[in-house]
Amino acid sequence: MATATMTSKGQITIPVAIRTALGLDTGSRVEFVEDGKGHYSIIPSTSPVRALKGILEKPSKTVTIADMNAAIEKAAGKK
Repeated sequence: MATATMTSKGQITIPVAIRTALGLDTGSRVEFVEDGKGHYSIIPSTSPVRALKGILEKPSKTVTIADMNAAIEKAAGKK
């Protein structure tokens, strides 16, 4: 089991084995997710933008910038 000690500023150093297992590097962000009463998981919250590829379906037809602007104006009640 890995352990860490909190500083007076509330900071901890995540042990290297945990950083490696989670794929954390300098500047990585993590989330603390409550699993149950008094139990938390540390979840990496940084993913490369490329990880989002394919999350949305491709549109059935292409839309121009002019079409997008017209739709925005219509939704805003300008036309």
